[in-house]
Amino acid sequence: MYRGVLSDSSRIILSGFCTDEPGKQVSSAVRILNISRSNVAFKFQTTAPKSCFMRPPSGMLTPGESIIATVFKFVEPPEQPEKQQDRKSKDKFKIVSLKVKDGLEYDIELFEEYKELVAVEQILRVVYLDPQRPTPELEKLRKQLAEAEAALEERKKPPEDSAPRLVGEGLVIDEWIKRREKYLAEQQQIEGSDSI
Repeated sequence: MYRGVLSDSSRIILSGFCTDEPGKQVSSAVRILNISRSNVAFKFQTTAPKSCFMRPPSGMLTPGESIIATVFKFVEPPEQPEKQQDRKSKDKFKIVSLKVKDGLEYDIELFEEYKELVAVEQILRVVYLDPQRPTPELEKLRKQLAEAEAALEERKKPPEDSAPRLVGEGLVIDEWIKRREKYLAEQQQIEGSDSI
C-alpha cells in the first residue's frame, strides 16, 4: 500500500453532541502531512456527504508539506430520541491519496483518471466531546481550529509582489507620458523660481 499522506490522529473530534440543537454546525480540524518523497494529491471522502464536509476537500502537497483541514458537520435530529445518551457517531472520513509526477498540475479529475493508483491512507471516525467539560483533546481541538482559521486567512491574502512591476501591454506610453509631465512640471518650477 502506498503511504503518501498521514493524519495526526485516527479520530475527528467534534465539540458538541450529535443530539444537541439540530441544524447547528460543529467543527474540527485535522492536520495531514505528505510523508513521501514526491508530490501527493489527497482527497477526503465521508459516509455523510449531506451533513459533513471538509475545507479544503482535496489538494496537493509537496514532500514534507502539511495542511490543517477543517471539518464541518451539521447536527441532525436523532433518528431515535430515546437513544440520546448514545453519543457515538457512525460518521467517518476517509483520506485517499495519489502520487503525482513533478510538473503535473493538480485537478480533482486525477482521482478518476488514475483510480487504479488511488490508495486509501486513513479512515478517521468522528467522536463528540462535551464542550462544557474541558479536556486536553478539547484544548488541542481549539488550537488546531485557530491554526486552520489563520491558515485560511493567509491563503486568502494576495501574494506579495516582490518582483519589479511590469508595465502592462499598451501602457508603456502612458507611463512615459506621466514621467514626461512630471519632469516638465519640475522644470517649470525651477525656471519660475529663477525668474523671481
